[in-house]
Amino acid sequence: MTNTDNISLKTRARTSGFLFLVWIATGLFGLMYIPAKINMQGEAADTARNILANELLFRTGVVVDLTGTAVWILMVLVFYRMFRQVNEFQTKLLVAFVLVQIPAVIMTDACNMLALVLFKGEAPNAFEFAQRQELAAVFLKINTSLTLVLEFFWGLWLLPLAVLTYRSRFLPRFLGAWLFVNGLAYLVLCFTGILFPLYSKTVYKIAFPVFFGEMALMLWLVVKGAKDNGLRIKKHEYEN
Repeated sequence: MTNTDNISLKTRARTSGFLFLVWIATGLFGLMYIPAKINMQGEAADTARNILANELLFRTGVVVDLTGTAVWILMVLVFYRMFRQVNEFQTKLLVAFVLVQIPAVIMTDACNMLALVLFKGEAPNAFEFAQRQELAAVFLKINTSLTLVLEFFWGLWLLPLAVLTYRSRFLPRFLGAWLFVNGLAYLVLCFTGILFPLYSKTVYKIAFPVFFGEMALMLWLVVKGAKDNGLRIKKHEYEN
């Protein structure tokens, strides 16, 4: 590779790392901060009161989620440019497993907004007050089911990323191994939630340390970027 190629790869590594950082931050905001501030697990009437009392925060969660989704698309495109010389098929697989999730993610945000509309009473008069609340709660439950299904693809997209990281030579191999186990853990968590939902929390607690694989890669890309010794590998060496 030329010096220009080296600089370009270093730039892509750092760029992907910062996008990764933003994406993880938006994800934590939606998956951990919002549920901690707004309890949406109770009865429909209680959920309505909790959401309406924190309406701006609830709306902010939708905005942050949409922003994170856009950042995720940008991040995976940078990954494509960074990893395509390692293995083009695995890189395309990585992109495909991310893009297939986008419609479901958008649907969850739409369901949240529909639930808010119903809770606020901004629905056709054909529905009574109690019916609107119950219907809104159904939309929130749809989100829970969508999240469970998305866990399958959260695992799948990490598998090609793990292979690419392991084979890249410009990133540490232990990160690739960690990501692979991280991906498998998501798959196990998804299948457990579908087949044996009562054991989901137990499986999550057991596998919890494994889920830091994505964060480990993000921190490496932000702090270290790409290894110099990996940058000097010729193109034909990537394809072996």
